[in-house]
Amino acid sequence: MPRPPPPSYHHLPPFLHHLLLLLLLSAAASTTAFKFKEAPEFYNSPTCISIHSSSPDDLLCSDQVVHVAMTLDAAYLRGSMAAILSVLQHSSCPQNIIFHFLSSVSTDTQSLRFTIANSFPYLKFQIYTFDAGAVAGLISTSIRSALDSPLNYARNYLASLIPHCVKRVVYLDSDLILVDDIAKLAATPLGETAVLAAPEYCNANLTSYFTPSFWSNPTLSLTFAGRNACYFNTGVMVIDLQRWRSGDYTAKIIEWMELQKRMRIYELGSLPPFLLVFAGFIAPVDHRWNQHGLGGDNFRGLCRNLHPGPVSLLHWSGKGKPWVRLDSNRPCPLDALWAPYDLLQTPFALES
Repeated sequence: MPRPPPPSYHHLPPFLHHLLLLLLLSAAASTTAFKFKEAPEFYNSPTCISIHSSSPDDLLCSDQVVHVAMTLDAAYLRGSMAAILSVLQHSSCPQNIIFHFLSSVSTDTQSLRFTIANSFPYLKFQIYTFDAGAVAGLISTSIRSALDSPLNYARNYLASLIPHCVKRVVYLDSDLILVDDIAKLAATPLGETAVLAAPEYCNANLTSYFTPSFWSNPTLSLTFAGRNACYFNTGVMVIDLQRWRSGDYTAKIIEWMELQKRMRIYELGSLPPFLLVFAGFIAPVDHRWNQHGLGGDNFRGLCRNLHPGPVSLLHWSGKGKPWVRLDSNRPCPLDALWAPYDLLQTPFALES
């Protein structure tokens, strides 16, 4: 049967024709609002080591590969896509990078895989499902609901989720962009004993991250004794997965979370257990790799300026996220630095 001709609206009065057009555009927007553009393909520079492998497993286990781990969910997907693009764009050897994404078992993993593959057809990546039930009974409410998401705790289980042949990984939050070669960050020296490296901030008041109940307890208050413990940011970490596994650090973090359920010893989400286990024992990462706090504080998310010094990574930690502020037409000045990496395909975008 021949297809009927499409309806014609030219007979309508001009104002009705215009109204109908707006309605059709609005409907199109609702179905395409979360589509992403395809990113350009990036190639290795001539100085990069060529990695030859007979199988995907050989490539996955190669020491020449830079391994990057991130969480992946619908709420922060737009930020994750921008972060991936920034990593590839500024890498000297982008073809030697493998991404390891952690997603909740309740997430439509196939949809996420399709979205990533559509925007980055050439990307080497794996998606691992994280069972939120493992931590659901251990999460305490914090000062911001976004910090209570079980997926925030997936990094505690990174060493068991990623294949055991992977020895070192760079963990990145989804609200950041790199403007430097990630291989430099991945090569951060860990010394002979450190399990991880992260940006430390020894001028921050570490005591504020724990409750009076913690500091008034004679045993707990000695936790940091002799450790020269400093606050550090867990959104940018270089982790030795072999040392993590051999020291069973996941179990050590869980022990503190179990204690938190019995008596409230901290307030701020998934960060304090990391501080309790690692503060004072980590290797430092240069602050250029974490220009943090660009999302403002955890309450109002006010605009902030860059910290003095060079910049290799911009991190919108805090309440305010650049894509939310840009969409609401209330961006902060530094959000303009994130915008060029935004791959969101808006329904009204003009194709060249």
